[in-house]
Amino acid sequence: NELNAYNITVVYQDAATFLGMPHLPAPTINPNVITTLECDHASDDETYRVLRTLDLATSIRPAEESAVDDFAVILLRALGYEPRGRTLRIRTDLPLVICGENRQVKTDVCLIDEHEIIYLLLQEDKRHLSETEGDPEPQLIAEAIAASALNNRNRILTLGLPTLPSKVLAGITMMGTSPIFYKINVTVKLVDAVAGGAYPATQTVVHAHLPAVPRPHRRWDEGMKPLDSRRVILSCYEAFKRFVN
Repeated sequence: NELNAYNITVVYQDAATFLGMPHLPAPTINPNVITTLECDHASDDETYRVLRTLDLATSIRPAEESAVDDFAVILLRALGYEPRGRTLRIRTDLPLVICGENRQVKTDVCLIDEHEIIYLLLQEDKRHLSETEGDPEPQLIAEAIAASALNNRNRILTLGLPTLPSKVLAGITMMGTSPIFYKINVTVKLVDAVAGGAYPATQTVVHAHLPAVPRPHRRWDEGMKPLDSRRVILSCYEAFKRFVN
């Protein structure tokens, strides 16, 4: 309903269509992360950190949300998402004007550069915490709208550059360690429509991809723990890096 109110639809695509390549690339992460099942068998500290936080995020305690965020940051860092000049931040508040009211949305994880330009947003699925927690998809898209408005403001006031009429922002939702990837095209017209409480004449199409793991019916329980699923998901992360720009 939240997405329908602003003429936003989400379309799921297969890997080749969404990622723009016929085959998934090999992950550039430490090879031991791909081949080591248990953290106790890790032969190096980086592998141990990734696998230990993976275990914590896979078996989440009922009232805990930080384990998934911790794992996401360590994994993205290990995959090379945080080069020099960019920083992964946890729980960042972003201003968002909705129907003329100043509000805030809080990201779980975001990737920013030294000019406070946001390139990636990650939102945990928190429905395990409470029955009142909603679908993370509209939350992620709201964060993308806020980030786009803030990015354009920083382009003007910090970089002396003109606003971008539209920009595709990279997004991820995570239930435990199982991700869904998003390409969210945010236009200035959409930002203005949300701010003014108007129904946009032009539909916004958000593209998404759910990794094709070997046992789809068990994806939310298994996450990245099994080595075969881990390889597929890591390859998706590798291919997705090209959209974080």
